Amino acid sequence: MQKLADFFKLIRWPNLVFIALTQVLFFYCVVKPVMFGSIYMTREYHQLFFILCLSSVFIAAAGYVINDYFDLNIDLVNKPGRMVVDRSISRRWAIFFHLFFSFAGVLMGFYIGLQNGNWIIGFANMGCVFVLWFYSTTFKKRLLTGNILISLLTAWVVFVVYLLTVHQQTDLMHPVQPGSHQKLLRLAILYSSFAFIITLIREVVKDIEDMDGDAKYGCKTMPIVWGVPFSKVFVSIWMVILLVLLIVVLFYVLQFRMWIAAGYNFLLIILPTAYVLFLLFKANQTKDFSLLSKWIKAVIFTGIVSMVLFKFFA
Repeated sequence: MQKLADFFKLIRWPNLVFIALTQVLFFYCVVKPVMFGSIYMTREYHQLFFILCLSSVFIAAAGYVINDYFDLNIDLVNKPGRMVVDRSISRRWAIFFHLFFSFAGVLMGFYIGLQNGNWIIGFANMGCVFVLWFYSTTFKKRLLTGNILISLLTAWVVFVVYLLTVHQQTDLMHPVQPGSHQKLLRLAILYSSFAFIITLIREVVKDIEDMDGDAKYGCKTMPIVWGVPFSKVFVSIWMVILLVLLIVVLFYVLQFRMWIAAGYNFLLIILPTAYVLFLLFKANQTKDFSLLSKWIKAVIFTGIVSMVLFKFFA
């Protein structure tokens, strides 16, 4: 049982649940009401989405495994109590899991292309595998490069569902709702932007939290190269940008008297984001940035769950 528990720790199962939840909510709570309303979606459509979701989870799992594989020395300093590779799971098995998840994720992407002619997802999945490999070996240690790549991959989790939808709907036997393409694109960009910004913020906060181990093994992350004060200013700027975007969304939904959506946005996304900004100014020690990281995760969660509102108000 311990081996199984360590395996799930290795693939970061809570993060995989976040990825699956994001795509499921975007598909059923945003795509369906916006594109089709109460019109029935074909069984094939549901199956292709399930395969897409599974491929995203598998590729992310592969990324987490290979990251731990190459971070052995750094993790000995930053999180020795949470290490799995080379302790309960050997390096050889870690490589096997990485290859299995990567191959399965890419194969499922090309299967989607075989079914609907959209080969972009298959090649994109292959690209994600290579990006995650080089992130773990090279880009993670470079100034901002790794942070931006991970943020883009997180945004892709949402946008890939939009790509599946836009291509697949052309093969359906029933019409979509008028103006739905433009509306869905706007929502895909909105949630992808939210995912990009909040992930970039969290990545830099994690870099501050992990400075000791990263510095020991030659990483050139922002807090190491430019210092913690500059990194805090960088994060603050992106948090202000995020708050402005959220306030714009708040006023937009208020125009349509969507009181529940507006209240949710203000109480569960805007206020916690503002609180994170407040905590950031006070943060000085590793434990402070660890707390910040947890609050950012909470904002990510409430942002994801906000998609449920479109089920009722789209």
